[in-house]
Amino acid sequence: MGPMPEPSPRRRLLVLAICCMSLLIVSLDITALNVALPSMQRDLHAGTSGLQWTIDAYTLVLASLLMLAGSTADRIGRKRVFMAGLTVFTAGSLLCSLAPDLELVIVFRMVQAVGGSMLNPVAMSIITNTFTDPRERARAIGVWGAVVGISMAAGPLVGGLLVQSVGWRSIFWVNLPVGLAALLLTFRFVPESRAPRARRPDPVGQLLVIALFGALTYAIIEAPESGAGPVAPFAALAAAALLALLWYEPRREEPLIDLRFFRSAPFSGATVIAISAFAGLGGFLFLSTLYLQNVRGLDALHAGLWMLPMAVPMFLCAPLSGRLVGSRGPRLPLVVAGTAMTASGVLFAAFEAETANATLLLGYVLFGIGFGFVNAPITNTAVSGMPRAQAGVAAAVASTSRQLGQTLGVAVVGAVLASGTGSSPYRETFVPAARPGWWILTACGLAVLLLGILTSGHWARRTAEATAASLESPEIRRPVGTTERA
Repeated sequence: MGPMPEPSPRRRLLVLAICCMSLLIVSLDITALNVALPSMQRDLHAGTSGLQWTIDAYTLVLASLLMLAGSTADRIGRKRVFMAGLTVFTAGSLLCSLAPDLELVIVFRMVQAVGGSMLNPVAMSIITNTFTDPRERARAIGVWGAVVGISMAAGPLVGGLLVQSVGWRSIFWVNLPVGLAALLLTFRFVPESRAPRARRPDPVGQLLVIALFGALTYAIIEAPESGAGPVAPFAALAAAALLALLWYEPRREEPLIDLRFFRSAPFSGATVIAISAFAGLGGFLFLSTLYLQNVRGLDALHAGLWMLPMAVPMFLCAPLSGRLVGSRGPRLPLVVAGTAMTASGVLFAAFEAETANATLLLGYVLFGIGFGFVNAPITNTAVSGMPRAQAGVAAAVASTSRQLGQTLGVAVVGAVLASGTGSSPYRETFVPAARPGWWILTACGLAVLLLGILTSGHWARRTAEATAASLESPEIRRPVGTTERA
């Protein structure tokens, strides 16, 4: 149970590097692929909904399976699940690069995501288990967070360079050597570990989560093309799955999602902030990529270069945000994030920032600053005040919220864009058709700002303390008629 000898400092750093390699390929894959969308659209004759599915098929499966992967790794072994994830992700990348049509790209993106779901939460568990000293662990998690920033900054540029020089399929080829190297290094150097007492599986809860996320996303993406009638059953399925989750989960002794977490205002706030911020990111990248290439006529490399003013502040502000959270709490970073993201959205929605170079640049810089500040307080706020035994599950909910947010951002903004452009050429209709999408992104920024203020004060902290006490108290751990060993 757990690693036997304490790993040496060099071994610990090597384990951290291996975990960061897995995070890099998963994160880079999402940001780099956005730049490739117009090229894929031309090659595979895809419509807007097809492009939405190439992004959302991945983030949707990731969001649905993150918590299952984390609890499975705790039960059967983190190294074993991590290696399985690297194998499936690398195989999915190879299949994506060979796919002859859009439908198979989407299917193989889902295969990739099954592997991806086993990487990030499990890698975080491996890091937590390897770095037992709290200060060392904090530094290791800081490095982990910096890798996300690097992937955000490098993604559009690397993607543009690859698409321009080799073609969009090369974005998937990059994952092959990195995935294989990480797999061999994991086998050789990462120690096996398990949780002392793993959570039991919750297959019914897992199926309800998949039904909820999948049906909701399908209804949003397909509504502009199919109309309300054909998507109504999927909307009804999503509503039924949500109601079933709310009824079923509180009755389980070890639920997939412990709904009592949401009594904590900071935890609930972090969940909604994560959904809002990452919906903003998903929608922002989707609109920006299509505008730069389909309307301005830039090639993939120059579109990637144009997105650097967004990516660089993201990278620079993330560690600053982490330090601020550590020294002053989450409120200031969330206020900065919400204000900058809202201002960026207003520039595009009200002033058509994309039509002039100076305002386009300013809009990108503001969004980059905002998003750079938002990530650190999400995880910190989600797990702060939770009992240590529950911190992993709380962090998994925050990770799931990020992926769900990105899925919904691409789905909603893409659906709004598709209903505005219809069959008209992009060049003439894009700016007016995108305006409602930019207003949605403005609302996402505003949600980050208001919830950041509301859920970081004295009242919010009291709700977190009360929730933590109820989670630790055996008498009120479960509903009437169930018991649990302390």
